Amino acid sequence: MSIKKNDVIFVAGHKGMVGSAILKLLKKKKFKKIVTVNKSSLDLTDQRKVNNFFKKKKIKMIFLCAAKVGGIYANNTYPAEFIYKNIMIQSNIINAAFNNKINKILFLGSSCVYPVITRRKIKEEDLLTNKLELTNEPYAIAKISGIKMCESYNRQFNTDYRSLMPSNLFGPGDNFHPKNSHVIAGLIRKFILAKKNNYKHVVAWGTGSPKREFLYVDDLAEAALYIANLNKKKYFKITHPRVSHINIGYGKDYSIKYVTKIMAKALNYKGKIIFDKSKSDGVKKKLLDNKKIFSLGWKPRFEFKKTLTKYIQDLYRLKKPF
Repeated sequence: MSIKKNDVIFVAGHKGMVGSAILKLLKKKKFKKIVTVNKSSLDLTDQRKVNNFFKKKKIKMIFLCAAKVGGIYANNTYPAEFIYKNIMIQSNIINAAFNNKINKILFLGSSCVYPVITRRKIKEEDLLTNKLELTNEPYAIAKISGIKMCESYNRQFNTDYRSLMPSNLFGPGDNFHPKNSHVIAGLIRKFILAKKNNYKHVVAWGTGSPKREFLYVDDLAEAALYIANLNKKKYFKITHPRVSHINIGYGKDYSIKYVTKIMAKALNYKGKIIFDKSKSDGVKKKLLDNKKIFSLGWKPRFEFKKTLTKYIQDLYRLKKPF
């Protein structure tokens, strides 16, 4: 694949957590021709507009990060929007890229594409082997469609469209909406507000027992650039034409209860932590098998506890953290 410093690179979804991290890294690495576009200027769900956009640019590489994302509440509340918008965005970008002879795409998916597997680590080959977790099924189906679309174009047209499936992400650019956020961002918001306002307790959803694998977003950005620059033969040697995606994770999981303890300690919060058991836990355990990406020479740099502690402390110091 190997992208050059003078290649025109399009970061789709550059305002989101993943896209902004990749954009920051590309600038740090001195890539000179980076293309971005705001939602107000280009509706990625509009096929004609996306095609016209690509016709005007001489793009060589696309980081496909644009997506509608959210936590359990958002997925349960807006299932139609999650499946429609995500399928339309990725389908329009991938097809328009092919129509305009753009041969390189890196598609960013999610670990929710996998069926519920709690007894062992989740391998890439587990995709489509069983039922999905119901709370985010529409989003997962959309992301699976993106993987299979990349695979299908590769198989039929010999394109170089690759897919990465990251574990649960956290870091700068996250969504701190009180209902629509992912678990770490949602908890950070609650703990910071509790500390700043001297609340006597923090309420976390569920039992606190489910385990999740968390990855700092800057680690994902580095993995994305690493895979984008990887020799084509090397990438496709460890993948398969019908299992062409690669997991990206930290390699270890932690209970939600443990995460709340890290946050409380980071802020020296002395209040009570209450777990609302009436709320859904989601999947009990979700840990990726990262052997493929590790075998290629990539490893995460940011240790979870230390990074989460610094992240929440930095946010707390801000006048308006969210």
